[in-house]
Amino acid sequence: MGMDRFHRFDVAFGEAFPKGLVLVGEIEPDNEFQQNRNAAPRQRVDERTGLRQWKGVFSDPAHVKESEASVKVTFLAEVQPVPSAEEFVPGCGMRPVELEGLQVTPKVTGQGEFKKLGWSYFATGFAEPAGSTGGGTGSASAAASGSPASGKGSARGSRAGGAESESEASSAAEAA
Repeated sequence: MGMDRFHRFDVAFGEAFPKGLVLVGEIEPDNEFQQNRNAAPRQRVDERTGLRQWKGVFSDPAHVKESEASVKVTFLAEVQPVPSAEEFVPGCGMRPVELEGLQVTPKVTGQGEFKKLGWSYFATGFAEPAGSTGGGTGSASAAASGSPASGKGSARGSRAGGAESESEASSAAEAA
């Protein structure tokens, strides 16, 4: 018994994107191609899960080459996933995100003699940003993973961790 042709492998977000991801623009429905341009759009449905497909374009700061820095992710969810992180600059449409339920499928990319192994990315939604007060596990997991102290991701995590400890200190003072 062999593996299914389009098997999806579960992967940890930090393993696939060690420097994080930046959402560029908005999440949109992944519509089917229709010959008739006047026909109403039909959103694609995943054959395996039966969930609607949504698409988003991201930038991976770990890659320098333009062709490798752009990442397309297909979301599998009944409702449109909405990132909870704030934009870098209001109105620019770019925000740091972390994906939930990340899965990958290998694929061949490139043309002619320049073919190489690439990945199709699938996710179920967005994780809470590390600076949120919903448990504070984001900054603790970044510190526990042994990620280097340099880079944008660790700087955000350290600021968030500092904000959490200040809020914990103020709540402790209020309790006393």
